[in-house]
Amino acid sequence: MGQEAKGERMAVKIKSYQDLLVWQKSMNLVESIYKITMLLPDDERFGLISQMRRAAVSAPSNIDEGFGRQARGEYRHHLSMARGSLLELETHMFVCLRLGFLKSYIIDPLLNEITELSKMLATLTSRLR
Repeated sequence: MGQEAKGERMAVKIKSYQDLLVWQKSMNLVESIYKITMLLPDDERFGLISQMRRAAVSAPSNIDEGFGRQARGEYRHHLSMARGSLLELETHMFVCLRLGFLKSYIIDPLLNEITELSKMLATLTSRLR
């Protein structure tokens, strides 16, 4: 007793979007993005810094907004928007790398997080079908 049977998943009751691992991890990414954007030149304050922070914050914001919607289709739409924000953020990081603002050893772990989050969002979206 106490262990799940092979191949079965234990049902976990999600009471809040804050219970979602994908939301929790996307919030961690927001913190990381705020920290690395402090390394960017001051003249990027209204350019890359602002865009990267907005894209990062948009991911968990869309996850929670979708969670609060009444229809599954709306939820899936918001998860898709969250994924789009992550891909936008990924492009901004590639720009920082190309312009020499950030080094790959800083960006690579964050790109891996984005990939993981994108997969998690795709899985959640498919489970809502």
